[in-house]
Amino acid sequence: MIEINLLPGQKRKAAGGGGLRMPDFRSFATNVKDPWLLGAIAAGVILIGGNLALYLVNTARLARLDSVLRGVQAEKRRYDAVVAQKRQAERVRDSLSAEMAIIRGIDGDRYIWPHLLDEITKALPAYTWLTGIQATSGVAPAVGLPPGAAPAPADTSAAQGVRVGIDGRTVDIQAYTTFLRQLAASPWLVDVMPTRATTVIEQDRPVTEFNITVRYRQADSLYVRTVPLVQSVR
Repeated sequence: MIEINLLPGQKRKAAGGGGLRMPDFRSFATNVKDPWLLGAIAAGVILIGGNLALYLVNTARLARLDSVLRGVQAEKRRYDAVVAQKRQAERVRDSLSAEMAIIRGIDGDRYIWPHLLDEITKALPAYTWLTGIQATSGVAPAVGLPPGAAPAPADTSAAQGVRVGIDGRTVDIQAYTTFLRQLAASPWLVDVMPTRATTVIEQDRPVTEFNITVRYRQADSLYVRTVPLVQSVR
């Protein structure tokens, strides 16, 4: 079959033109002569490419930061548990410290006179006896004791720093100085001061009557020894 084109300037379409064809950019660039339009098109292409590159970079960065965030959240949960345990231990520690402080305060006042009497007894030399022990400050004064009588304990609720006066007699002046030296060597006694030393007659014999003042202090824990109140006996 023969077809004749009677309209000049028109070309017959090629057979099989139903497929997708790319635009002819070469002819488009040839026809477009405005430089501003070309600049706008180039700027648009650059802008679209930059946005696409920025999107890809931010997406990768967001994925990395999300991974870091999950790791930090896991660490926070773990450390929250550790901090909670630490605070609980601190509360228990503070409670025990308060209880121990109360116990130390009670024990510190309770054993003032036992320590005093024990240290004075240890320091007492031969041929020397005591006639009285009384508190001069810090606790209620004890009553003067006759020779051979046991001292009565005073108020044990007093604070440390109790000053005590010791009255006694000796037949040997060297025993008196020895008594002073041994009192000063005690870790529980400080400020050992002789206040009086006179010669009196007792049973037709001259003896030295003296008075010494000492001050009680809490000794270092090195000198404190604790023992159980109840011990098993086999």
